Amino acid sequence: MCSTAQERRCGKQGVAGEWIVGYTKCEMMARAIEEIEHTADWAIRVRGRDLEELFVNAALGMATLMADPQEIEPGIERQVDLEEYDTEALLVSWLSELLWFNEESDAVFVRFEIKELTQTRLQATVWGGLTASQWKHIKAVTFHDLEIIKADDGYEVTVVFDV
Repeated sequence: MCSTAQERRCGKQGVAGEWIVGYTKCEMMARAIEEIEHTADWAIRVRGRDLEELFVNAALGMATLMADPQEIEPGIERQVDLEEYDTEALLVSWLSELLWFNEESDAVFVRFEIKELTQTRLQATVWGGLTASQWKHIKAVTFHDLEIIKADDGYEVTVVFDV
C-alpha cells in the first residue's frame, strides 16, 4: 500500500516493466527507492539486484523527485557515454549527466537502456520528455556519504542532491 506522499509521486497504477523490472510503481517507491530525511538537501536510498538496476533505479528515483513520471511522454532521446575512476564517481556522473540534459531541454528522463556498465564505464540511451510542472529543481548530485554497498540481495546506495 502506498503512502500519501508515494501516491503523489507514483500514482496507484504500476509502471511499465522497462522502468523497474519486477516492481509496481508503489513497490518501487517502497523497496527500490526510498526518500530519506536530510537536513538541507534531498536524499534517496536506492536498491538494485545488480549494478545496472541500481543505476536505473537511481535515475528513476531522481526523476520521481522532480516530477510525476506518468505525466512524461519520453520522446526526447539522448546518448550517454561516461568513464570515471570508480563506481561511485560513475553514479554521480550518470545522474549529473541526466541533470544536465534536464537543464538544456527542460526534459525529465524516465526511460533508460544501459548498453554497457562496468565499474568505471557506462554507455546508455535515455528518453525523457517535458512535464507540466517540475516539483523541485535539483542543482547537483553530491558525493556526501556516497558509498555503493554490496548486500546479500544486491546493491544499495544513498544519494544526496543539492537543492
